[in-house]
Amino acid sequence: MKKAIIYIPLTLCGIIMLYPLLWLVGASFKSNEEIFSTIWFIPQHLDFSIYKRAWQTVTDYTMGHYFLNTFAIILPKTVFAVVSSVLTAYGFARFDFPLKRLFYALFMGTMFMPAIVTIMPMYLMWSNLGVLDTYIPLTIPALFAAEGTFVFMMIQFFKGVPKEFDEAARIDGCNSMQILVHILIPCIRPVIVSVCVFTFLWTMNDFLTPLIMISSVEKYPLSLILRLSADSTGNGYEQCKILAMSVIGLIPSIAVFGLAQKKFLSGITAGGLSG
Repeated sequence: MKKAIIYIPLTLCGIIMLYPLLWLVGASFKSNEEIFSTIWFIPQHLDFSIYKRAWQTVTDYTMGHYFLNTFAIILPKTVFAVVSSVLTAYGFARFDFPLKRLFYALFMGTMFMPAIVTIMPMYLMWSNLGVLDTYIPLTIPALFAAEGTFVFMMIQFFKGVPKEFDEAARIDGCNSMQILVHILIPCIRPVIVSVCVFTFLWTMNDFLTPLIMISSVEKYPLSLILRLSADSTGNGYEQCKILAMSVIGLIPSIAVFGLAQKKFLSGITAGGLSG
């Protein structure tokens, strides 16, 4: 009885939270008239041709082209974010150096700075370097531990690993990098997975930065082509086509989260509890 009292409200909340996603999938098969005539998500007829038209987009390129563009940003950015965050967190967690507390406070202060504040300086810098309309402005910042949140998470994990492990490894002849690679990184795999998932999802959803840095339609990531399709409000404008494109665009994010869910959740919870 007690479990029923707990699970019934949780189930109702889960249904309420999932219903917009179910409606999105169902509405992608509906006609424009049916979309606005009912809030029920099950369509009267399944029209798979909508997905064929959605895949073609409103440009000369298919969604496959824009998926490749998106992954061309995500893959290097994820690698850069993991490597730079691990090295930065390792330095703060395991080494003592002059003005360490000051540098740590300044670095953590970037977590409270709105990203919009840095957009214009970043644009001017990349413009002066002549690399606008490339993927360099979207990937290279991750090489310098641009996300303080990731570094903070990893520092908490490093602090949870006893320093006796380091000392034992040094006795066996390991240097600092060998300790990091062979001892510490295997201990912080959950948080590395969390960083990868966060980077993937945030990059997939990022709209403002690519909008400012990329000007060629052929180089657009998926987020921009979805918006471009939504802005094409001519006579052939179809709400169902935009919804179908949104469903297709959600598939990689859902797949990545589903595959990494276990380690992702353990990384988040353990990172919040250790210290």
